[in-house]
Amino acid sequence: MLSLLQEKLESAFKKLRGHGKISEANVSDAMREIRMGLLEADVDFKVAKDLCEAVRTKAVGEEVLRTVSPAQQIVKIFHDELTALLGGGAAELDIAPPQRILIAGLNGAGKTTTSAKLAAFLKKQGKRPLLIACDVFRPAAVKQLVILGESIGVPVYQPAEGEKDAVKVARRALDWVKEQGGGIAIFDTAGRQEVDDELLKELVTMKDVIEPREVLLVADAATGQQAVSVAKTFSEAIGVTGLIMTKLDGDARGGALLSMKQVTGCPIKFSGMGEKLDQLEIFHPERMADRILGMGDVVSLVEKAAEQIDEEDAMRMAKRMQSSKFDFNDFLSQMKFMKKLGSLESILGMLPGMGKFKDIKVDENRMKHTEAIVLSMTARERARPEIMNGSRRKRIANGAGRPVMEVNQLLKQFAMMQKMMKNKGMMRGLMGQMTGGGKGGMPKGFGF
Repeated sequence: MLSLLQEKLESAFKKLRGHGKISEANVSDAMREIRMGLLEADVDFKVAKDLCEAVRTKAVGEEVLRTVSPAQQIVKIFHDELTALLGGGAAELDIAPPQRILIAGLNGAGKTTTSAKLAAFLKKQGKRPLLIACDVFRPAAVKQLVILGESIGVPVYQPAEGEKDAVKVARRALDWVKEQGGGIAIFDTAGRQEVDDELLKELVTMKDVIEPREVLLVADAATGQQAVSVAKTFSEAIGVTGLIMTKLDGDARGGALLSMKQVTGCPIKFSGMGEKLDQLEIFHPERMADRILGMGDVVSLVEKAAEQIDEEDAMRMAKRMQSSKFDFNDFLSQMKFMKKLGSLESILGMLPGMGKFKDIKVDENRMKHTEAIVLSMTARERARPEIMNGSRRKRIANGAGRPVMEVNQLLKQFAMMQKMMKNKGMMRGLMGQMTGGGKGGMPKGFGF
């Protein structure tokens, strides 16, 4: 995520490390390079210019502490300005009565999936969400929302078959919400391939009927400045109250993210970090600034882990590790836990400094292959790996559809892992194994 921008910023700050003090000349040189990097990352020209000018003005007038290098000082100033640019603090979702949220956006931005993600998020918060299918324009949109709603246990209002009047659907849905005993109503509306008068007119009428507390625009971060332009048009036409940025996990440039708040004036309230229904996060500007500057986001990682972890299971696992009873059943449980946190690449991106290690490659397929091998073992084999002879290994390989060599390699690496648990000094090597290896003497991947 945002790898191109991180690379450009790192290069500019690296050149400042050789200077003993901040001067107008070296700051201006650095800001020129940063501005070019921002523009290459598809950041709006005025946004890039204003950001760099604000950093330059503050950096030149700043008295550098003796314990802080010029590069560190400018990174701090840049971080503060970047946080302000992204919105300052997290913007809260307004779910006060009448508890109605209108979701808008273009086709392909992920409106329907995001509506379900938002419902799942609210349900996890102990709220009572309701999904309303108002997209009568796109074929199968209603069915998609119904399936997603069923998967998270949230009621979905479906319009009558053949109904093409979205405004009429919205009116009937309001009566349905009352019949359901109330709740936070999320209206999934139709989109188009591009913004047109017909779409905006329909949304304005629907907004008048629904009277939502929130009008959230779903914008595809990967489309760059096109997303910013679309957001500005929607905001001016229907009064957008907040943005949900999707596909941030696949956006290498980051231009739309950095430009969106400044150009539209709308706060970014959520970010989509993957396709799964639980991969919608509250947008924290400061944490995002940390990620962009390669400082990681440990707070978000801890929050994710806290949501997924079971204290009793964690205590049981810790005791088994301490007593060297860790087996393949435990290993399988750990793999499932890791998968709940997201991709290994996204987890590494939350660790401070990991963005600099571009030689570390994460192969998600290897994790799947490892899981297939473990699942092909019998319960006895998982509990006692030492009993696996040649015929057992061949059977496991056939069951997993992998070569016997991979089974042998996994068993060997598992034995190494058990030894590492007894030796804290070897845990650095374990990190290399988990990430699939790389330069610097790290061993090759432990199934990852």
